[in-house]
Amino acid sequence: MPCIARDCVNPSVPVPLRPAPPMSAIQTLLDILDLEQLEVNLFRGRSPQVTWQRVFGGQVIGQALVAACRTVDVKERPPHSLHAYFLLAGDPKVPIIYDVERVRDGKSFTTRRVKAVQHGEPIFIMSVSFHRDEPGLTHQAKMPDVPSPDALPTEAEIRERVLPMMPEPVRRYYERERPIELRPVEYGRYLGKKIADGRFNVWIRATGPLPDEPAIHQCVLAYASDMTLLDSALTPHGRSVFEKTIMAASLDHALWLHRPFRADDWLLYAQDSPNMHGARGFSRGLIFARDGTLVASVAQEGLVRERRPEV
Repeated sequence: MPCIARDCVNPSVPVPLRPAPPMSAIQTLLDILDLEQLEVNLFRGRSPQVTWQRVFGGQVIGQALVAACRTVDVKERPPHSLHAYFLLAGDPKVPIIYDVERVRDGKSFTTRRVKAVQHGEPIFIMSVSFHRDEPGLTHQAKMPDVPSPDALPTEAEIRERVLPMMPEPVRRYYERERPIELRPVEYGRYLGKKIADGRFNVWIRATGPLPDEPAIHQCVLAYASDMTLLDSALTPHGRSVFEKTIMAASLDHALWLHRPFRADDWLLYAQDSPNMHGARGFSRGLIFARDGTLVASVAQEGLVRERRPEV
């Protein structure tokens, strides 16, 4: 399985990935999270060789979190928050170098800064904070009352019943094999239906079993947290990033990890967008386990432009 914890890193010893069908999407995700260590604080990641013209932002977030985790004893002090900025579009044809700066090792908190580099230039920077578990007061937001994933169309049913009615870009997205299964609650928005309150809920989970190492589940969720969130900024307008007239790109990303979870169990990603102005859309999300436990919170601002007509 991919090696994420610091005490299992040994670049001279190959680490086998868990058994999985050849070329499966989840196997590919575990493979790209299994970074190669070049030096004490230097790691190399690669991108899946697909037809994408740029690197998926969630991939860089997940890989950067792996790099940071490998410099910390995550069993003793797991990550609790990350804050990232996307600087340049990533090139999927060449490796990404992750340079980890050990900013601070305190009594309760540890801080790391990760810089992702391609072609000699930083394409992404991220700060990660780790915290030793402590007892204390507790409260959380209530999970939205939405249909369970079992009550929604499966991906196979979406392909059969709903996909033929969806626009071509949406069809291509949902037909592609992905490591994260999506079951949108308000999937009618892709059929032109406007959501009154602008909220968008989607159930997510890894498409196959994951190892029991908690850090792997955190890194997989970091990867998945970049999916669909920017699109929620267009929900109040009855629009979508799948439209040819929309150009969208993530600018920054923040993730807070509140409680333990499994990324291969269903999680509800409840999203909304409090603001859109100046071609920037702000989106936020709460991620709940099926039992209603709030496990993570996410915030993101993205560039959302309407393409100018060609003359």
